[in-house]
Amino acid sequence: MGMVFGKICVETPKFQLIKSTAEYEIRKYSPSVVAQITYDPSQMKGGDKDGGFMVLASYIGVIGQPQNTKPEKIAMTTPVITSSTNSEKIAMTTPVVTKSTSTTTGEAEKKLVTMQFVLPSKYTKAEEAPKPVDERVVIKEEDGKTYGVMRFSGNATDSVVAQKVEKLKKSLERDGYKIIGDFLLARYNPPWTLPPFRTNEIMIPLELVENN
Repeated sequence: MGMVFGKICVETPKFQLIKSTAEYEIRKYSPSVVAQITYDPSQMKGGDKDGGFMVLASYIGVIGQPQNTKPEKIAMTTPVITSSTNSEKIAMTTPVVTKSTSTTTGEAEKKLVTMQFVLPSKYTKAEEAPKPVDERVVIKEEDGKTYGVMRFSGNATDSVVAQKVEKLKKSLERDGYKIIGDFLLARYNPPWTLPPFRTNEIMIPLELVENN
């Protein structure tokens, strides 16, 4: 029942709180190891933009036998991280994607989504994590980064996320922070959590300046 009402009872990424205001927080995150998948939502069942979730969940063994070569069950952490960026459209190529990219193959535009699970902190190097059976899953190391973070509840629909991103960008730029990349969407609760009790965050990478 706790998860239905938004209780977060699993490991979350470690960070140092640099600054807290009524509008946002500035956080310096520690390095981490993530399991990541990049995919075209139209190729997922029902065109689900969150279709990568079950692939990653299968890798760590949320349901059934873990789909890694040990096999080793890996504890679930939160949040689940996705992001969205627009890149230059180049016809008739296979795109190189870091997070989430709009690209063009021939005349048809594709929206590729990248989803990440942050692995438990006991894994400090990518090679320490079990190797995925599914070749779409990539294990990689993420450097420590500084983010401006805005928290909100409810459903993280595209329109709501767009509004929150714009508001956070304006607040950060007003206060003198330099934005150095595209936003991430962090969702802390499973789909069955009631919307008013869900915890979501917009995370925008920053260049931390000493006078901030």
